[in-house]
Amino acid sequence: MTSAWPPGLPRTLDYPDVPVSAILLGAARRYGDRPAFARGAETLTFADLARQAARFAGGLAVAPGDRVALVMPNCLEYPVAYYGTLLAGATFVPVNPLLPQGAREKQLADADAARVVTAADVAALAAAEPGELPEVDTGTLAHLAYTGGTTGESKGVALPHRNVVTNSLQYTCWSTGSLPALDDHGGLVLDQVGAPEEWPVRLGESVVINLTPWFHAMGTIAGLNALLLMGTTTWLHDRLDPGAYLADAERLRITSIGGAPALYAALLTHPDIHTRDLTSVRLLASGAAPLPVEMIERLLDLFPNAVIAEGYGLTEVTMGATLSPAHRSGTRKVGSVGVPLFDTEVRVVDGDGLDPVPAGERGEVCLRGPQVMTGYHNRPEATAEVLTDGWLRTGDIGVLDDDGYLSIVDRKKDMLLYKGYNVYPRELEELLAAHPGVAAAAVVGRPDQAVGELPVAFVVPSGPDLTEDALMASINAQVVAYKRLREVRFVDQIPISAAGKVLKRELRTRFAS
Repeated sequence: MTSAWPPGLPRTLDYPDVPVSAILLGAARRYGDRPAFARGAETLTFADLARQAARFAGGLAVAPGDRVALVMPNCLEYPVAYYGTLLAGATFVPVNPLLPQGAREKQLADADAARVVTAADVAALAAAEPGELPEVDTGTLAHLAYTGGTTGESKGVALPHRNVVTNSLQYTCWSTGSLPALDDHGGLVLDQVGAPEEWPVRLGESVVINLTPWFHAMGTIAGLNALLLMGTTTWLHDRLDPGAYLADAERLRITSIGGAPALYAALLTHPDIHTRDLTSVRLLASGAAPLPVEMIERLLDLFPNAVIAEGYGLTEVTMGATLSPAHRSGTRKVGSVGVPLFDTEVRVVDGDGLDPVPAGERGEVCLRGPQVMTGYHNRPEATAEVLTDGWLRTGDIGVLDDDGYLSIVDRKKDMLLYKGYNVYPRELEELLAAHPGVAAAAVVGRPDQAVGELPVAFVVPSGPDLTEDALMASINAQVVAYKRLREVRFVDQIPISAAGKVLKRELRTRFAS
C-alpha cells in the first residue's frame, strides 16, 4: 500500500472564513522582525510589510470592489501593493508587465480597472496615513486573474477571497504538516502538528529564492501567500542566472526550490552545481510541466536531502489541485503529479459526460473542490462550457492509477507549454495569416527538455521575396517574449485531413526526422 496522505492530518480542513489580508496580518504578528522579502541589500520584514500595506491601502483611494491592476515585475514594492489592494477591499488584477501595449489595454478594459499601479507609484501611495479599513466579505472577488483558459482567448478568472485563502491553506498544510488556525486578533496562522522527522523544515525557518512571477497563479499562491503563512524569508532575483542562483543557494542555506522544469534544467547544466553545498535543500517543488525522468534522477543525486514533489493545477482552480507527498516517508511516483489535495476531487472522464473511466485509462481530467473558480468574468457561455455541477473540465488528458495518483499525458486543447507558460498556436497562426507574404501556416510545439516545447511555424509562402528570418522577426515583434516563434520552416503545403483540418500530428513527426 502506498503512503500518499500526510501522516496525522485529516482528509478535510477547517478553512477559517477570513479575507486574504488575514494571511498578512497573522504573519506580521507571528514573525514580526524576521525578513519576509529581500533583494540585494534591501529587506522588508513581516511587520514592515503590514505597516506599508496598510498605508498603501489608505493612499489608494478606491471603493471596495474596485479593480486595481498591478503592472510590475517582482520587486519589494509588489507585496506592498498586493496586500494593500486587498486591505482596501479592492480586487487584485495581475498584469504581465511585458504584455504588448494593445494586449495590455484590452485586458485592463475587460477588467474595468479603476487604478493601474506600477512599482514607481508604490512609495507615494504608501506614504499616506492608514485609514479605517473596510470589512471584506470573503465571497467578494480577491483576484481577477487572466488566463487563456481552454482557448487562446484571454479570459478573466473570478476568484473570491475564500478561494485564495483555501488554496493557500491546502498547499501549505500539505507541504508543512500543519492545520489552519486563527490568532487572538483574527489573523490566519498555521499550527504545525506534523513530526520533524517527516517535515524537517519548521515554520519560521524556511529560506527560498523566488523567480516565479507574482502575476502568475503559481507566483501569487505558492510564491507569495503560502510563503507568508510559512514564515519564509524570500530572496528575489531579477532574472535566472544559474551561477548566481547556486551561489546564493549555498550562501543563504535555502531550504527549498520551486519552479517549472526550465529552472531545474538551467541549474543542472551549470558547472557550479557540482561544487556548491546544497545539503540545506529539503524540498524541490515543480509544476507547469512534467519533470523528465532523467532530470529527476540527477536532482536526487545532487540534492541528497531533498524530496521532489510535482504538482498540477491551473488558474481556474486558483493555483493547485494535486501534489506529490511532501513528507519524507511519502511515496512519490515518477511521472505523476501526485494525488488530490484536501477536499479536492479528481475524475478522469471520456466524452462529454462526467462518468469516470477505469483506473489506468486515459480521459479528460475534471476537478472539483473549494478552490475552483466561480466562473469567467462576463463570459457565461465560456463558463458553462467548462463548469458542470461544480466540476471543472480542464482540457488536459490524464490517467489515474489504482492508488489515486494522477499523470498528465496529453492536452485536449491545442496548446503548448513554454517554461510553464501557455502558448496557444491559434494566436500565432492568426498573426501569420495576416502577413501578406503567407499563404498558409500552422504552429506546433517542438519538444525541448530545457523549456518544455518551442513554438515552430510551418509556412507556405505566397511569393519568393519573404525569408524565414524576416517572417519570424515580424511575428515576434507582436507578441510577448514567451510566445515568440523559435523557428519558421517554409514548406510546399500544410497537410490537411479529408475534412479540411490541419494534421498537426503529422507536422510533429517531422521533428523526429
